[in-house]
Amino acid sequence: MAGHFELSKSSDGQFRFVLKAGNGETILSSELYKTRAAAENGIASVQTNSPLAERYEKKTASNGKEHFNLKAANHQVIGTSQLYASAASRDVGIESVQKNGATKTVKDLIDA
Repeated sequence: MAGHFELSKSSDGQFRFVLKAGNGETILSSELYKTRAAAENGIASVQTNSPLAERYEKKTASNGKEHFNLKAANHQVIGTSQLYASAASRDVGIESVQKNGATKTVKDLIDA
């Protein structure tokens, strides 16, 4: 099964999206956006930038866990990963975003 985006609205009225792998696991989460259109633009940016290896910023959290950010050409963060136990598992997460990020499938959960 292919990956997909889920577009939703938070309790404070802002919008966000997540990218899910084919197994349903969340592999990338967005920031909060003030408008639906801005969140949709964020999805389009993931679709464009996710295949490009140079768009990934590998990081280590203060607790030693690994994670990454996907960045646009202007270096703005588009999405952030979960925390991983190792650099190897983080790199598998990046591969999953590269593979699934170009999907055109968006599940609209705003009015669900």
